[in-house]
Formats: sequence, C-alpha cells, structure tokens
Amino acid sequence: MEHGRREISYYLGIDVGTTYTAAAVWRDGRAETVDLGTRASVVPSVVLLREDGEFLVGEAAERRAASEPQRVAREFKRRIGDPTPIMLAGTPFSADALTARLLRWTVERVAASEGGPAAGVAVSHPANWGDYKKDLLRQAIRQADLDDAVMLSEPEAAAIHYASQERVQAGSVVAAYDLGGGTFDATVLRKTVTEWDILGEPEGIERLGGIDFDEAMFQHVVSSLGDAYEQLDPDDPAAMAAVARLRRECVAAKEALASDTDASIPVVLPSVQTEVRVTRGEFEDLIRPSLTQSVGALGRALRSAGIEADEVSAVLLVGGSSRIPLVAQLVSAELGRPIAVDAHPKHGVALGAAMTAAGAAAPIAADAVSVPTAHTGEDLTEPLEATPVAAADEMPAPRRAAAPLPPPRGDDDLEKPRRRSLALVAALAAAAILLVGGGVAFAVAGGDGGDADSTPPEGTTTTETPSTESPTTAPPTTESPTTAPPTTGSPTTAPPTTESPTTTEPSTTTSTTSATTTTSTTTTTPEENADEEAGSEQAGPDGE
Repeated sequence: MEHGRREISYYLGIDVGTTYTAAAVWRDGRAETVDLGTRASVVPSVVLLREDGEFLVGEAAERRAASEPQRVAREFKRRIGDPTPIMLAGTPFSADALTARLLRWTVERVAASEGGPAAGVAVSHPANWGDYKKDLLRQAIRQADLDDAVMLSEPEAAAIHYASQERVQAGSVVAAYDLGGGTFDATVLRKTVTEWDILGEPEGIERLGGIDFDEAMFQHVVSSLGDAYEQLDPDDPAAMAAVARLRRECVAAKEALASDTDASIPVVLPSVQTEVRVTRGEFEDLIRPSLTQSVGALGRALRSAGIEADEVSAVLLVGGSSRIPLVAQLVSAELGRPIAVDAHPKHGVALGAAMTAAGAAAPIAADAVSVPTAHTGEDLTEPLEATPVAAADEMPAPRRAAAPLPPPRGDDDLEKPRRRSLALVAALAAAAILLVGGGVAFAVAGGDGGDADSTPPEGTTTTETPSTESPTTAPPTTESPTTAPPTTGSPTTAPPTTESPTTTEPSTTTSTTSATTTTSTTTTTPEENADEEAGSEQAGPDGE
C-alpha cells in the first residue's frame, strides 16, 4: 500500500424496495447509510432505457420519465415471478433483469463514493417470498456480478439493526410489521444468542404499501376536481407532466400527514388551478380498510408461530409507510403490546443487511446469554460486551491441555508401601519359623518321650502347634529382647503384639484348610536384623 493511502475495507447492505432503494455500509465497527442520490440517501427504484441502449437509474431515470414514459420501468419488484415481460420502448425485460441493473448501479455508486469495491454484500428480500422468487433474486445477483453476496429477509435485517440499538434479551419474541412502498410482511422472530430465528410462516400482502396509499390520495384529490381531470388529453405532454407533478404533491402530502393534522395539495392542470386541503382523519378513512387487512395478517403470523400476544416483547414497525400514526394505533389496539418504531424506517433494513454482510450481526445481537444452572434450573442472564475478534493470522496457535500432575505424596503415602512390604516379609518369616519349630517340637516329643511343654534349650525357637479345635495365642516371653514384625508401618523395633497374624498356608499336621498362626517369640542376632531390613528396602513400593 502506497504511503498516504488508506486501506479500503467496508461491507455493503442493499435494500431494493418497490419504490425506493437504500444502501448502507459497515466500517470500523459501525453501520451508516450511504447517499445514493443527490437530494436524499435513497433513490427511486426506477430504470429507464435510453435510445443508445444505456440505462439510467434512480434520480436520472425519474427526471426523464415524464418525457419518455414508454422507456421507463417502475415498481418492477412487484413483478418478480411474473412471466409477462416489461416492455421498454418495445424491448422486453424480465423483472429480475431490471433488478440486476439496479443492483449493479447501486454497487458501482457506492464503490465510487467509498473509493473501492466492498469486501462483502448482502441483499434483502420480502419474508413471504417463496423459493421461486428467491431463486430469481439469486439470478439477478449473479447478473450483477455479485456471486458472493448473501441474502436475508427484510424482517431479519430490521431486527438485527433494532437489536443493535435496543437491548434485546435472548429468548425474546419480536413481531415485525413491515409496511414498505409496495409490499407488506408480517413476521414473528425469536432472539437467540447469536441470531434471529423466524417462527412459523411469515404472512404478507403482495400489493399493499405506500404506492397504494399514494393512489388513494390522488383519487381523493381527483374526485374533488369534477370533470377537470377527465378532460385532459393523455397524448398532451404538458398535461401528462402536470399530472405527474400532481402525483408528487399527493405523495408529499401523505408524508406530511404523518406529523401534521392537515396538508394542502396544489393542483396545477391545464384546465384548473386550485388547492385541495386534506386532513389526517380523511386520509386515515381512505386507508383504514387496507391497514385492517395488514393487522389481520399479523395475527395470522402469530398463530402460525404458536405465539400468544402476551408473549411478544414488542412489535417492530418497519418501512416508511409504518410511520403513519394509524398503523401504531391499530396494532396496539389489536395486540396490546409495546410498539417499537425504527428510528430509520427507510434505512433500517439496509443497515441490518450491512451488518450481516460484515458478519457483525452475531456480536452485536448477542447482548445476553441465558445460562441454565444444573441444580436449580434458574435462568441466569448476563450481558456480554461485544469484543473484537482477532484476524486468523493474529490468533494464537491452539495449546494442548497439559496432563494433570499427580497429587503430592505425603510422608504417610510414602510409608504405606513400605509397611505393607515389611508386613509381608514378616508373615513369610513367621510361616517358615512355624514349619521349622513344628518339626523341632515333633522331634523332641518323639525322641525323648516328654510332653510338648518341655522348655527347649537356649537359642531355639518356641512355638505353638496349630490346633484343630481352637486357636491359641502364646504370650511373649520376657527373658530376651524381641524383634516383632512391624504391623503399624514403623521401621523401628516395636514391642510384640498379643494378636497373631493369620496365614493362608494349610497346616502340615492336620487336614484343615486353614490354621491360625500364633506370634512367635524369636531370639535373633543383630546380623539377622540387618538382613531383614535390607530385604525390606529392596522390595520397595512394588513389593506387593
């Protein structure tokens, strides 16, 4: 990158409306609208085919539409899916082909103002469009050389933008009432941790929107003119230009009545010049039947989603025509729920689309995480701050979890194997002594004819022969120092116990399978003690 030039990185969201097209960009953590026109941020969704085969779009097409009406196409979004072609100066065009022209122009317009192409693009569509119409929109996106563009529904985009402005808890249900220039959509959405889920089937009215209200206002004014309008020559360019101007005045009066209680509409026709005053009440009476239908469609969307009115957190009003005061009154009276009016009714969808193109919808929308506890089942909801995500080349390499260290071994743990080893050695020694002692006692009894209680010569081992009737325990003698097998884990010489260890060796003098061995009193030399201790140390912890 050359010195002094900044790197271009932005994401583009496009909302192709029936009457107007809006665009927004996401850059540096924020979304903002883009001025597509010279007088407003939105441009008319109008396309005009010039004699040289080039296309004019937006304000330029609108300016020439009055003088070349046979070359202009309006409101073609309503015609998507209609096999009947749109004729421009005798040349047929499909509605999706004209949509592709509008998309391409929008992308190039933004690239010119931003200094380069967008890193990603998202395009919105009505929620009630089926697969056929959405496939036609995909074809239009490909014709505009936007193969990597993503698509999302208009209510989803509006909800994403709304959640970036207002705190919406995960699990909240929002009903989107989208009344734009040419279509109406009613959609029920539930907020998750990272996105919005559409519940049930969206409801819509294909031909209901601002242009229908404009026509109602125009017919109201015309009806007040008597025969003046009927006498106009449709082939007179000046007369048709005057009619087009009157239509624009009706649109301006409709928009003014959103905040004023009355409006005046100037009428300048070849046969009459006057002014028609229209009150808000008169205008509301003109459009009330259509709005009542839209509220009914919203009710059907709720029933399709299986949601009761009291489960709805808020009703989000989307689209420029939703700013009509009667809309909020009818929706509130029908559902009795809070009404949320988007601060940018004409731009909210484009702003949400730009956030989606940037992949920024998840961190912005994830303002709360619902964490159920394992024991109580309580719902712990805590806000999460949006944190920047590092780029792939900045992310640290994943680290393997270290193997857990064994717990530190204390003195008692170190002594336990030693004690068990010494006890085993002592048990084996006692068994050997028992066998030897039994043999000596048998020899003495058999050779001398004395009884078993005779005292053996000094230095021999005294032991009791196992009995088949009852175990006996020989008390230790007190005539000489005694070294007993350790039974408490201490390597030092301990006084002999009065209980005898049990061995599983069968007796050699009886037919029983087990015998109780008494503790032997043995007179040993210091050299023998040293040998026994050395053998215990060699056994170690694995001596078992």
